[in-house]
Amino acid sequence: MPSRAAAVSRQLAETLDTPPPADSGGDRGPTSPRWHAQSLSKGAAGVAVLHGLRAQAGLTSADRVHDWLVAASREPVAAAGGAGLWYGAPALAFSLSHAAPERYPRHQTRLHRAVEQLLASRLEGARARLHSGLPPSSSEFDLVRGATGVGAYLLHRAPQSPELRAVLRYLVRLTAPLPAPESAEVALPGWWIRESLSGHRANGVEDGHADLGMAHGVTGPLALLSHTMRAGVTVHGQAEAIDTIAAWLERWRRTGPAGPWWPEHLTFGELQTDVVDQAGPRRPSWCYGTPGIARALQLAGLALGDRVRQEQAETAFHRCLSDPAQRAQLVDPAVCHGWAGVLATTWHAAADARFAPLADHLPRLQDTLLHEATHGAAPLGPGLIEGRAGIAATLHCLTTGAGGWETCLLIAGEGPSHA
Repeated sequence: MPSRAAAVSRQLAETLDTPPPADSGGDRGPTSPRWHAQSLSKGAAGVAVLHGLRAQAGLTSADRVHDWLVAASREPVAAAGGAGLWYGAPALAFSLSHAAPERYPRHQTRLHRAVEQLLASRLEGARARLHSGLPPSSSEFDLVRGATGVGAYLLHRAPQSPELRAVLRYLVRLTAPLPAPESAEVALPGWWIRESLSGHRANGVEDGHADLGMAHGVTGPLALLSHTMRAGVTVHGQAEAIDTIAAWLERWRRTGPAGPWWPEHLTFGELQTDVVDQAGPRRPSWCYGTPGIARALQLAGLALGDRVRQEQAETAFHRCLSDPAQRAQLVDPAVCHGWAGVLATTWHAAADARFAPLADHLPRLQDTLLHEATHGAAPLGPGLIEGRAGIAATLHCLTTGAGGWETCLLIAGEGPSHA
């Protein structure tokens, strides 16, 4: 008899049986819903990953995978601008390589070349920016749109490629401090983002910020550098870069009654005064909360053989999951901001844990996710990162032990953590 988790995973997958019809409307603007098909987060590219996992386990047909891949590629593939791991050519390349790894070789090759060309252009721009001494945009380096996300795809598709090593060399350079303005008493980290917290282009570095999250911040680069080092894919200066980012995150770790926590962002004033405006831990999500940051620091400890760092990271993770007040802030069952992301992150972290009983939290997290996925009031979209496909994929992996898709979150490297 299948477990409840397997049953809910199947039920969610069945709600995504057939792709929606093609949008026949005339809106082709940048905000048109028709472009969501190329999105891992919201659209068909992410749903195809779910059905690919199920097909490889003999739970659905290859035809269903094919239908969703076709839906994902109806429109011209975005290979510039906002394209990144979660959207456009890299998203479709990631989706195809996970959903149908042994099929469509010509399409896989074509998409892979588009990703290589996109990466070459992005890294050329990054080198020019580094030479100028100006701060980066988060989309230059982050997981969702930047070099880190392309690196996550390459870790799966081409782990020994020169392109992946080019990403790693860029991330090593990113850890060099930026030229500090006269008003700065503390050096600006190389990942200081030029946009203000409102998303607008800042007038000067004082209006920028640092992002500590996994999705858009420096935690993503730390996770990729650590995963690749553990996989034996290294470049000069990589260990030092891992230590630089990890030490910076540890510097900004705060301690409250429920344990360690991190601010989501830092402003220039906070950086200079060492005083954080955020009063305490917010939502313990994969994207910005303690689970994502602690998992990356755990990986850094594993990559460098630093038992103290690993123990501190696992303790922070355990204390976070043990705090009812933090758990109560989660109101979303999906991966990015909600219970599925916390459960998936905990599952992988527990497989590596040596100093804290992270696995003890898995039954409660799974039960909560099952309840929220079946009784939650908020309607859920279809996608892998923000919708039903991601919840179903998380439950599928917990019940079968087969993972791999989580490389798009950088909580796992290549292949499942659990046998």
